Amino acid sequence: MPDTPPRPYTAVSTPEVDLVLLGGDIGIYALARAFHEKYGITSTVVTRKVAGPVADSSILTTVELGMAASEEDMVAALLQVGRDKAARPGGTRPVLLANADFLVALLAAHRDELGELFHLPLLDDDVLEAVADKATFSQMCSEIGVATPRTVVLDFEGGTAPEVPELDLGWPVVAKASRSSAYNAVSFPGKRKVFEIADRAQLLDLVGRLTEAGYQDRFVVQEMIPGDDTAMLSVTAYVDTQGRVTLLGGAQVLLEEHTPGALGNPAAMFTTDLPEVFEQSVRFLHHSGYRGYANFDVKIDPRDGVGKFFEVNPRIGRNNYYMTAAGANVALPVVADLVEQREMERLVPREEILYSIVPWPLLRRYIIDPDLRTRVREIGKRRTVHPLAYGVEGARRRFYVLAAKMNQVKKFLQHYPRPSADGF
Repeated sequence: MPDTPPRPYTAVSTPEVDLVLLGGDIGIYALARAFHEKYGITSTVVTRKVAGPVADSSILTTVELGMAASEEDMVAALLQVGRDKAARPGGTRPVLLANADFLVALLAAHRDELGELFHLPLLDDDVLEAVADKATFSQMCSEIGVATPRTVVLDFEGGTAPEVPELDLGWPVVAKASRSSAYNAVSFPGKRKVFEIADRAQLLDLVGRLTEAGYQDRFVVQEMIPGDDTAMLSVTAYVDTQGRVTLLGGAQVLLEEHTPGALGNPAAMFTTDLPEVFEQSVRFLHHSGYRGYANFDVKIDPRDGVGKFFEVNPRIGRNNYYMTAAGANVALPVVADLVEQREMERLVPREEILYSIVPWPLLRRYIIDPDLRTRVREIGKRRTVHPLAYGVEGARRRFYVLAAKMNQVKKFLQHYPRPSADGF
């Protein structure tokens, strides 16, 4: 099933809107595309390496810092970009966005100096620290009756191995870093984004490897919620400076990535209405004092039919283009909020679309339920989108998108050759 040809590009350049992005992955390009579709602007991308997702693009300019660039180098580069833009005749104050937890934390750590040159849709420091921590997130959810997996927290404070209690979660369990920004700082053999732990011996082995690597934060151990990738849901939202939720939409995941470093990132999904999950998401956003973009990971538990909230990412998320493609352009709420400083009605997706970064024959292989497969095929026939397949781009980009799809086939055959009942 080929990607649906992009709709005609109709945006008119909007001088008062400008965008600077920190990072260089597919989610960064999707943000640049959303702003280009709506406002006709060319975004500036600051990144250590200009990799495929942001290379050879006509909708952005890149500032490449080199792989050795430190966090201080990144901040210095952003400040220089901001000063250069401010010095131009009629220069506007750009929106500055990042789409990785550690980069969001970096922007927050330098919010005072960056805030003089950029619009920063960031959470307050105390809220960011709380929601970015999966253990604290679970506690906050319990305060307002939002369901989460049963969780045990292991604390590696000071770099010492924690005592592992006897678990009453059943086996296997799922283990992952409480804060991805802290986990990014360590390296060890067999490192994964998420671990499936079969028994206590495997858990003790993981604790030992984390200790040897110098990990000094918390790790959460959670009950395994049954179900494959199709039980996962993604919810995307924006909360303006007055606390109003002005963007809200969601999708049912069909297939997640399965490489060790990207496990859990949606590779294919379709937009759908999720009223109960949306209500719970809004409840959490209000309870926490949230501001800016949010991306929730939720899994429907087949044992009780309840959506179990795994985490909220303090950013828009890698897969954000599904919202724009379905009629809820993710650029609109932040521009209305920070640039135009006006209220706007809540923006929700209007269209049912298939978002996929993998070829249809590969996706079909992993959708076990025949009724769901038929439904997805019909949606895909009407509209299938790939965030990198943008009609204004040239031949090099088109070849890259094709190569990226073929590379996904290779990755799945290597890391997840056949569907499993639990998605691992």
